[in-house]
Amino acid sequence: MIETWPTFRAPEFLALLPVAAGTVYYALRRAARPTVLYSSVADLRGLPVSWAHRLKQAMPYVRMLGLGCLIVALARPQQGITETLLRTEGIAIQAALDTSGSMDAMDFTLDGKRSSRMEAVKRVFTEFVAGAPAASLAGRPDDPIGLVAFGGYADSRCPLTLDHGALVEVVKTLDTPKLLEDRRGNVVNEDLWREEQRTAIGDAIALSLGRLKEIPAKSKVIVLLSDGVNNAGVADPVEAARAAKEMGIRIYSIGIGQTGSALFPVPDRFGKTVLRPMDVELDERLLKEVASLTGGQYFNAKDTEALRKVYAEIDRLERTETERRVFTDYHERYPAPLLAGLVLLLLDGVLAATRLRTLP
Repeated sequence: MIETWPTFRAPEFLALLPVAAGTVYYALRRAARPTVLYSSVADLRGLPVSWAHRLKQAMPYVRMLGLGCLIVALARPQQGITETLLRTEGIAIQAALDTSGSMDAMDFTLDGKRSSRMEAVKRVFTEFVAGAPAASLAGRPDDPIGLVAFGGYADSRCPLTLDHGALVEVVKTLDTPKLLEDRRGNVVNEDLWREEQRTAIGDAIALSLGRLKEIPAKSKVIVLLSDGVNNAGVADPVEAARAAKEMGIRIYSIGIGQTGSALFPVPDRFGKTVLRPMDVELDERLLKEVASLTGGQYFNAKDTEALRKVYAEIDRLERTETERRVFTDYHERYPAPLLAGLVLLLLDGVLAATRLRTLP
């Protein structure tokens, strides 16, 4: 709520101010004319001036001020408190982020240091949700956003929500699959780890559609991010994209990196982590197809800055419509000048009829 500057409901009455000033000025000029003529008043100039005489000289100005206050009261000064109501039509955004083993590739940077794809995606996605002016990302405060993470299988990590603080906390927990060892040093999750090295793009799209299906939003989109090929899961990505088209849901797909080789952190025989090149493959053709089928777009991000630009472009393409309505609650301010004017004119009248009375 914002307090506005004072205004007048009937400003036309302010035109009486110069009329009142002219009337009082005319009265002063008329009062200055001598009533009784003397041959000389030079001997009277040395006499002391009483407070009553000084007050009498000021009374015309008191009368003028009183009339001015009454005229201002007639103009009805007002001061309003303005309240703006924003009505938004949120866009439901379901993010599907790849957390397979290939996201460990160290070909991105954060804060000037080498970073994994996973950490870079988490940072930029958080900026997309919460806002980052330096990256031209305004944030999505009015949009419900959900999160699906997928490797060898798809998993819903956060339902569509406006509690973006909770969503950001969930994003922080995302990680690529890691081998777990028991107290004896034996790996206990090797089969699951191998499965999570794969990529179930079709299942990620299908699960995202299920999450968006019951959401009452005017516009629904899936932001699909992957750095691999569809080699796991049961749903066919193209068929899932066709289902998205039937539901009126657009898919914006983001390909991370490119086909070739990338550096991965691996332990050497001394237990020290070193970077070694490994082959990676990105199925850009598939990502382009699923986006095109739904009326969305495909983007490729080979580094952190490019990824920020991709999310900034999606942020620009999918903006929330906002309806702004302004309400103003006015408070009358005329009682103060009205009371002041009446008091001043009453004072002028009382003094003129008593202590300051003039006899012709």
